[in-house]
Amino acid sequence: MAGPFNIPLAVLTDSYKITHPFIYPEAQRMVAYGEFRQGYDKDTADTRLVFYGIRYIVENYIAKKWTMEQVKQASVFFKTHNAGFTAFPFPEDLFIKIVEEHDGYFPVKIEALPEGTAIHAHVPVYQITAVGEMSRLVTFLETILTMIWYPSTVATLSRRAKDLIAAAYEKSVDESDFWSLESRLHDFGFRGCTSVEQSIIGGSAHLLNFTGTDTMSAAYYAQFHLNNGNPVGNSIPASEHSVMTAFKTEQEAMEAMISNFGQGVYACVMDSYDYQRALDKVLPAVAAFKLSQGGFLVLRPDSGDIVDSVLMGLLAAEKVFGATVNHKGYKVIQGCGVIQGDGVSFETLKRILEAVLKAGYAAQNCAFGMGGGLLQKLNRDTMSFATKLSNIVYEDGTVRDVMKHPVTDSGKISLPGVLDVVRNADGIPMVHPRADVDKPHKDNILQVVYDHGKVPSQWPTFSELKERVEKEWDNLPKAFDPIATDLNNKINEHLARGF
Repeated sequence: MAGPFNIPLAVLTDSYKITHPFIYPEAQRMVAYGEFRQGYDKDTADTRLVFYGIRYIVENYIAKKWTMEQVKQASVFFKTHNAGFTAFPFPEDLFIKIVEEHDGYFPVKIEALPEGTAIHAHVPVYQITAVGEMSRLVTFLETILTMIWYPSTVATLSRRAKDLIAAAYEKSVDESDFWSLESRLHDFGFRGCTSVEQSIIGGSAHLLNFTGTDTMSAAYYAQFHLNNGNPVGNSIPASEHSVMTAFKTEQEAMEAMISNFGQGVYACVMDSYDYQRALDKVLPAVAAFKLSQGGFLVLRPDSGDIVDSVLMGLLAAEKVFGATVNHKGYKVIQGCGVIQGDGVSFETLKRILEAVLKAGYAAQNCAFGMGGGLLQKLNRDTMSFATKLSNIVYEDGTVRDVMKHPVTDSGKISLPGVLDVVRNADGIPMVHPRADVDKPHKDNILQVVYDHGKVPSQWPTFSELKERVEKEWDNLPKAFDPIATDLNNKINEHLARGF
């Protein structure tokens, strides 16, 4: 069984997948691969992305031992799954052999990029090999493996957001304060997820780039399951509207916050009634108490125009607590800042940062909370993920590289052959055809993560993944064609032959 609902692996796929073993030609071997076909949100100027999440899929769904009872349960399901609740085609013989002849483990080999690898669109992120009669199951795992799109897309969005903030830091923040960059984008997405599992997968992807998170499920998973107990994510005490409105006045609510948390960093929501009044009247009224505690107060607007709300908060904080001018000529407010946590997306983040710097404030004065925009408002098409068959050795030994090339959509072209990913002289991952299908290139960075039940004895720690992202992302040019000349020649040969 796999996952929290104890569903047999035989039904953890799309219905039509279970019929494909009846259709595929007899073969000695079949190979398929998965790739992102475009950059984030169809961006052609920046086609970089971060690969993340394969360990979760392998450990929780693929590297599970089957039993005959589970095959029988699947068989019962398929007896009524066809239209009209009639029997659906189910290659039960293959699944029985998985239990009896393969020790219950799914009979494929999966190679994948190291987690945290920064690549360009069209670089294969995994490759599946199946042999003998089990070759007919080569794309059976596509549905589960394709779900890599989600954590990789979250990681890429989060990383691109970090680029925006880092650029604003370069322009407006003294280098001595760059340490604060790690906390500038905070994950507010837990409650917007469809499940706890989604919060863990997506929330941990964000933590590859930032430390700020309120999605504790992800922070706990990354710390104790992926990082040997070493902390990965953190947060600060903060109020919500229910807390603020529970008091007779906003001033009392803020004084309670300051009394409990005023010696550290803490956030207070300011728009429960009238945001402008809270800034003009309530904030000055608690200023002396706040200053006596010595901590750092973060003001949180949660409605209104997002750019105006941030600027209003900065202006009020400067008026009450004062500001200094840093070496780059931008103002740094003393002991107070603003976090915008409503309506933040990649595009609105850009607008806010531009307005903040234009108003003369250093970027460190602002933090951002992204919820649905980070963990929910994206899908498989955001970076166009797909898995395709790429090579087949027929039963008679004939070898054929397989390539999809629809004349109606050249963007959905697939790559032919067994593939290797090798870094060029500049360290950029490039895609090559594997010269000897049984012998990967010695510098191939696709690594075996599953082989008939076997998984790596040790995975990299989460801290190592973060270091990899940090090192590799900036090394990549924003837009780049990663298809090597030898593979490009093969593609052109296929296109010339047509069908």
